[in-house]
Amino acid sequence: MKTELRQGEQIVKEGAANLQKNIETVGGKLYLTSQRLVFEAHKINIQGGRTEVELSNIQSLRPCWTRFLGLIPLFPNSLAVFTKQGKEYRFVLSGRHAWAAAIEEQRKR
Repeated sequence: MKTELRQGEQIVKEGAANLQKNIETVGGKLYLTSQRLVFEAHKINIQGGRTEVELSNIQSLRPCWTRFLGLIPLFPNSLAVFTKQGKEYRFVLSGRHAWAAAIEEQRKR
């Protein structure tokens, strides 16, 4: 993980993932820490960079479909993360139910 960990923060889970940003599905790696979700995009993407969501700011999680061009449902292998401000992040990943359970576990701590 390239993102610097905070004092007392630990990586709980990590894996390959994509983040749907409008019509592009950005490839990278998703990290669940004891404090936040961190998505780090691969350098080859058009829309790169890092996306962070504080666990304390997560309102809800919902399994959802990966969408081609952001519109056409393709596969039921995504996890939508909703913040308290109403922002939605859609992560395409393997084992979305295990990810959801791990995120919920960390939110309760």
